[in-house]
Amino acid sequence: MSSFTGQVALITGAARGQGRNHALRLAEQGADIIAIDICRPIDTVVYPTATPDDLAETVRLVEATGRRILAFEADIRDLAALRQAADAGVAELGRLDIVIANAGISSMAPTLEMSDEMWTTMVDINLTGQWRTVRAAVPHIVAGGRGGSVVLVSSLAAQATNENMAHYSAAKSGLVGLMRVLAKELAPQSIRVNTVHPTTVATDMIRNDATYRLFRPDLEAPTRADFEEAARTLNKLPVAALESEDITNAVLYLVGESGRYVTGTQHIVDAGGRL
Repeated sequence: MSSFTGQVALITGAARGQGRNHALRLAEQGADIIAIDICRPIDTVVYPTATPDDLAETVRLVEATGRRILAFEADIRDLAALRQAADAGVAELGRLDIVIANAGISSMAPTLEMSDEMWTTMVDINLTGQWRTVRAAVPHIVAGGRGGSVVLVSSLAAQATNENMAHYSAAKSGLVGLMRVLAKELAPQSIRVNTVHPTTVATDMIRNDATYRLFRPDLEAPTRADFEEAARTLNKLPVAALESEDITNAVLYLVGESGRYVTGTQHIVDAGGRL
């Protein structure tokens, strides 16, 4: 197990789900945290997004480990807001070693029926927002001169396609190209860059009635059990969805000493979904 004592990690989408879990596990292993989340609704997203109370709970959990955390409500579509958060976090905590660009959204529609707003919002958040995160935060890692690690959270959708997700697959696939270029550009500074590609993960992004209906259009009021029955067909291992902990384990491997020579790779955690 890697130790992150004395290090600082910036994590987007940290108010709940995978982002909160990444923050908590890093804090348990010694890291201080800069936590960023939008904490308000997004027009094209049908499920409830994170709230200020969710972000406050992440703060409480991290502080309970004895580590420091600074939390910011910021939209990753807003480069100025991201820079303000990164600058303020580094000024207070003294350094930056790890960036986990985790924030993202999900929405679904047939490609030929998708609105311009749905496409643009998806790409602005899931692709361009991750670039803006890197642009705002990674210069602090470079300035530290100690090296570091960047993880862009992509998706199995960059490897295996499904209907109604053209905008999502396009954005998540774009992260692979971004990662590979960054890995080359930042290698001389000993900064490693990788993507993580989860299959379905049991977070609030999928645990909602809208997603259940998308997976089970044959039912008038599908339940979580109905959703899981359909979701199991996506994976070869007998599981409907992974847990956030499964993705955190992959992230910690990449950003820790365990992944010290791993860069430019696509780390896939998919329960056999590509097979």
